[in-house]
Amino acid sequence: VQLQASGGGEVQAGDSLKLSCAVSGRNLDSYRLGWFRQAPGKEREFVASISWFDSATYYADSVKGRFTISKDGAKNTIYLQMDDLRSEDTAIYYCSAEIVIIPFKPKVYWGQGTQVTVSS
Repeated sequence: VQLQASGGGEVQAGDSLKLSCAVSGRNLDSYRLGWFRQAPGKEREFVASISWFDSATYYADSVKGRFTISKDGAKNTIYLQMDDLRSEDTAIYYCSAEIVIIPFKPKVYWGQGTQVTVSS
């Protein structure tokens, strides 16, 4: 699986931004796609994820109600709509694809990051 993220930029607090991640590979129905972020000096953290199979979504508490993850199967792309951005959302955002094949450990693929900077 290969992932290509785009859409980052510099915005003001309260603004919106939409990230995209183009996904290529086979058997995408077996994957959970997601977004993580890493702020300077901090560990990478989970933001949101979506099942390619049934579009079930999960969000970190810090972004619930402000961020929306979605997918377009025809375009093999996932999106992260970010509204009401805050300075604490500033980070490099990474898209990911995880597959679980029991009894093996989950395998995670990462795209390159895209910088999001929110100024107050």
